[in-house]
Amino acid sequence: MSQRIVIDPVTRLEGHAKISIYLDDSGQVSDARFHVTEFRGFEKFCEGRPLGEMAGITARVCGICPVSHLIASSKAGDAILGVPVPPAAAKLRRLMNLGQIVQSHALSFFHLSSPDLLLGMESDPASRNVFGVMAAEPELARAGIRLRQFGQKIIELLGGQKVHPAWTVPGGVREPLTEEGRQWIIDRLPEERATAIGTLEKFKGLLDRYAAEAQVFGNFQSLFMGLVGPNDEWEHYDGKLRFCDSRGNIVADGLDPARYRDFIGEAVENWSYLKFPYYKSLGYPEGIYRVGPLARLNIAERMGSPLADAELDEFKQRGNGAVTSSFMYHYARLVEIVASIERIEQLVDDPDITSPRVRAAAGINYLRGVGVSEAPRGTLFHDYEVDENGLITRMNLLIATGHNNLAMNRTVAQIAKHYIQGPKIPEGILNRIEAGTRLFDPCLSCSTHAVGKMPLRVRLYGSDGSLLDEAVRD
Repeated sequence: MSQRIVIDPVTRLEGHAKISIYLDDSGQVSDARFHVTEFRGFEKFCEGRPLGEMAGITARVCGICPVSHLIASSKAGDAILGVPVPPAAAKLRRLMNLGQIVQSHALSFFHLSSPDLLLGMESDPASRNVFGVMAAEPELARAGIRLRQFGQKIIELLGGQKVHPAWTVPGGVREPLTEEGRQWIIDRLPEERATAIGTLEKFKGLLDRYAAEAQVFGNFQSLFMGLVGPNDEWEHYDGKLRFCDSRGNIVADGLDPARYRDFIGEAVENWSYLKFPYYKSLGYPEGIYRVGPLARLNIAERMGSPLADAELDEFKQRGNGAVTSSFMYHYARLVEIVASIERIEQLVDDPDITSPRVRAAAGINYLRGVGVSEAPRGTLFHDYEVDENGLITRMNLLIATGHNNLAMNRTVAQIAKHYIQGPKIPEGILNRIEAGTRLFDPCLSCSTHAVGKMPLRVRLYGSDGSLLDEAVRD
């Protein structure tokens, strides 16, 4: 008799989701599904709004990475205005996006994933949280909190507030960085550089301990997609799109992000609100690809800064052409923090970032614009169409977590097939399944968060829909 196990909700994620695990007649896992149970509707209720409001409105998509939406939305506005933003504004947007990457990656690693990595996958769930990390490794926990604060403070110094700063606009940004703000960043850089390097070294020291997880936590062949710069370097704000395969071979390169509909399809399933993007040339679902830190490091040939370049070379030795284990998202995330801090060091020495010439003014010159940037979790697309008065007539958002939807489902199925034998899920295995989704740092609702232990309900159903077993963690 086939059976189904449900994990609802999945904990330590941004938002709400559940997991269904299906057993065949012999009690072996036959399939698993990662359901996203929320619906947002921004694409519909933004219709009729003025273009100038879109950056502020769409930033509310996310409470963790609103900067990513501000930047992608403003870039879509730039395209509709048809004007290049002043060089100072482009550099300031880059600076804010780097602060965003630092704070979001620090949140993912220190607050959400380090309890599994530092305390153990099967440690007591009552203390397997950020407070448990504070008790076990107080200096590391403190450094992680301060690293995230550093990224948030950069956002505040530029935008006036840490969350939802209405600062980037079509044509540029509202204000330059003050000299006082620039000096604050300079003063904190040595501490954050040391934290980033020390944490990366500590994680590399854990890899032998988690060698088994690295083999089965989302370790499969897929494409990888992201932006790259003109010299094949790591890029987070501009550039062209590149697809690579699992051997590191370039499948498609130099793609104009504004033409994403030519090579990215968007499928839907009736059991999740999250879209299933795929690479059109391979079809659905064979066109599975991954985005985010792992993908960005796989497609780039260099990071563009000394320490991060050395770390990238070492990282790539973990793969055969490309690093295919999703467990290495943690690794890639930490390398990106090092790269971001080095890039911030470069930018704060640039006199342009205090220039007052930060915004270009223009009217509606085009009726469609696409803005693309790299959010912490992957490539983010904002696609707007407007009428002659600049009112939105159609929009499409292609968000990083959506790109990884196929990969997250495959990861959950791979972990479940490896660890589950029969109709029961021991707590440690349940946590491994959840940890598999946390690799991608999915941002589902981006507005509801919890600290510590969240309620967890696991239900086991028979093929006739009857409830066979239930476990609840309050």
